[in-house]
Amino acid sequence: MTPDLIAASMFGLLLLGLFMGHPLAFVLGGTAVLGALIAGKPLVLGIVINRIFGDVLDNYTLIAIPLFVLMARFLSDSGVTDRMFETLRLLMSNVRGGLALAVVFISILLAATTGIIGASITVMGVMALRPMLQYGYSPRLTTGVIASSGCLGILIPPSIMLILMASYSPLSVGELFAGSMVPGVLLGLLYAGWVAVVAVLRPDMAPSVEPDEKVSRGQLLRLLAIEAAPPLVLILGILGSLLAGIATATEASAIGAALALGIVILRGKFRLDTFYGALKETGRTSAMILFIVIGATAFTGVFNITGGLRAVQEIIRALDMEPWLLITMMMFIVFLLGAFLDWTGIVLLSFPIFLPIVQEMNINLLWFVVLMAVVLQTSFLTPPFGYALFYLRAIAPREVKTADIIMGVLPFIGLIIMMCIVVALFPALVTWLPDVLYATK
Repeated sequence: MTPDLIAASMFGLLLLGLFMGHPLAFVLGGTAVLGALIAGKPLVLGIVINRIFGDVLDNYTLIAIPLFVLMARFLSDSGVTDRMFETLRLLMSNVRGGLALAVVFISILLAATTGIIGASITVMGVMALRPMLQYGYSPRLTTGVIASSGCLGILIPPSIMLILMASYSPLSVGELFAGSMVPGVLLGLLYAGWVAVVAVLRPDMAPSVEPDEKVSRGQLLRLLAIEAAPPLVLILGILGSLLAGIATATEASAIGAALALGIVILRGKFRLDTFYGALKETGRTSAMILFIVIGATAFTGVFNITGGLRAVQEIIRALDMEPWLLITMMMFIVFLLGAFLDWTGIVLLSFPIFLPIVQEMNINLLWFVVLMAVVLQTSFLTPPFGYALFYLRAIAPREVKTADIIMGVLPFIGLIIMMCIVVALFPALVTWLPDVLYATK
């Protein structure tokens, strides 16, 4: 069988398995086995197993993922986010759209301390969803701002997606963290700007709210500073040590987990049952990610050895497009895949195909990977398989329709696309901070 037919067969089996509703990890692994058999090269599977043990299970950088997941759970158990949101809610109560703006700002801070989408959306949904609806906010704006802001954690460091991207590219975790910092924060501010525009043009969708507690602004500012101190210490400990070159990504994740546990203890929230629950959830999440990584490694290994990877790359090269048009096509493919695949699968499937071609065109690899990370924000929001939609649907009251959630995220998907265009037009947004910190060229 020719490499072209092998590539078509494997992608066809992959899509068939996904549309049948099977878990991504097992679809990838099963397709790898079937692909090796179809190609008549079953011995390839032995090479793939060696690659899994050598490249995946022996990858020191991936240890950072469970540690960051554990840190996120500790921070959630500490109750810091709840108090911060309540303080910010009172502080911005008289501002049109103030509650929605509070959601965005807390989500930016939460993204810089967790990087776990499910945790961010669940925490913000539990805290903000019902109050915003009770105060007269539009269900579409409410769900849209919570879902989209909660997804900032995969772009703003520390992000487990960026760690995985660094593990499968020539880039370091520090470079990716530094490169994504400015686009991530700017995207959050773009969300806030959209909320402000909606509040002005459609005050019925984002009304101002009379405070239900009489607390002076000075007291609220002092309380906000107190409540913001633990997350800021956490951010400084993680990103400060990493970007300054004091610690590696794995060491920084250990620092973050230790600091988060310290916050839980200092706030008197430590209990053995919650500690056990945090360890159990960390193990479950880490195992899920690892299974997907192993399945994708098997798929790409078979795909590469049987000639499918080379065949796809040759097809792309034969298009003979201008670099900007080829990058646009790649980002469009990533956008489409985001409607059906988890970000883990998209990264592990697309990197072996895209990165060599990007390097051949002498395009800045850091800029390309961060641009792809921005596009992957949409993978959590685009139906039918947007995970943020599922998380929010699970905690939303019955009066909030699924159609409201889907329609609510559409403007924010548009803002993500707008941010992609901005990053494409102004690469310095990605390269400036790494150049300053690491003197990269």
